[in-house]
Amino acid sequence: MEEIDIKELISLFWSKKVEIILITLVLAIVGCIYSFTMVTPKYKASTTLVLAKISDASTTNSITQSDITINSKLVATYSELVKSKSVLREVLNNLQMESLTEESLRKNIKVSSVKDTEIIKIEVENENAETAAAIANAVAEVFSIKVADIYNINNVYVVDQAEIAEVPSNVNHIKDLAIFTAIGLVLGFAEVLIIKLLDNKIRTAQDVEKETELLVLASIPKNIDTHKRRLS
Repeated sequence: MEEIDIKELISLFWSKKVEIILITLVLAIVGCIYSFTMVTPKYKASTTLVLAKISDASTTNSITQSDITINSKLVATYSELVKSKSVLREVLNNLQMESLTEESLRKNIKVSSVKDTEIIKIEVENENAETAAAIANAVAEVFSIKVADIYNINNVYVVDQAEIAEVPSNVNHIKDLAIFTAIGLVLGFAEVLIIKLLDNKIRTAQDVEKETELLVLASIPKNIDTHKRRLS
């Protein structure tokens, strides 16, 4: 592969600056079109639950180490239970939204546990901000009841209810524009460099020296006007 020194590379890019700028502008325009017209806005709403003291009339009101240990082990189980069929079907029945299906609901619900805590976060994504908040709160409510039915314990409490998001979670015009602009710059520089590397034509004395490894002692300039007069 042909070697290109730094100075030659900089000179090459500078000579092709208009081409690079045009490619960058085209990609920036594509990025604007994509961000403003092609991305479907989606909104996120989240609610947090905490596993508190297990209710038992025979015990004191203080939280014991046993409660903490049991709750810590239940976090992973509860995280899976949130997305179970029984919970999701009851949520659908309560909300009565025709646009929702069990599969789409499961797909758009994310359950995570906060590290080293007994807090579970339920996050819902939807194209409608109000729907996302309604689903998150409904899931938390149904889940709390389901836990009481299954385990016969009341240790799940809502810390923060889901609120209606004001801005989409997946739309960031500045970020999209920056990404596409960066891609445009990379493509512009890459195109110029690839064309240079694939170009094996000899145009200058330096090209002759590179190809033959011989020193060019002299060169004959091409005078088109003189050549035409001689022919006439």
